[in-house]
Amino acid sequence: MTEVAQGAAPLEGAGEGVEDDPAPYFRCHVFCCMNERPPGHERGCCKEKGAIRLRNYLKARAKELDLEGVRINQAGCLDRCELGPTMVIYPEGVWYHYGSIEDAEEILQTHLVKGGRVKRLMLRPEDETPPAE
Repeated sequence: MTEVAQGAAPLEGAGEGVEDDPAPYFRCHVFCCMNERPPGHERGCCKEKGAIRLRNYLKARAKELDLEGVRINQAGCLDRCELGPTMVIYPEGVWYHYGSIEDAEEILQTHLVKGGRVKRLMLRPEDETPPAE
């Protein structure tokens, strides 16, 4: 069964494939938060923290490395902006905060190329501030 955030009820059949499901379009689908809030907003926003530059870097590097089956998209608010910039990678549903080109490259190489995880950058439902590095 799919792990669910504390206090949340799992949806019946969520995260499980069905025999007649079509093949996925992408091996990995990355959604990078690009949310913009007014200046000085208490939660901040991923856009003011450099999300556009980082997403553009990821897109260019994925193309440069010819990563088949990987799609990097911008997303609206992922509701974790105070931890941002943030991204979520599917089908795994792994969330990351990343603040530099080096972080983006590490996620790209470790998660998208090698299938691993960058534990120091991973977000969990209980996180309120970015994990210490």
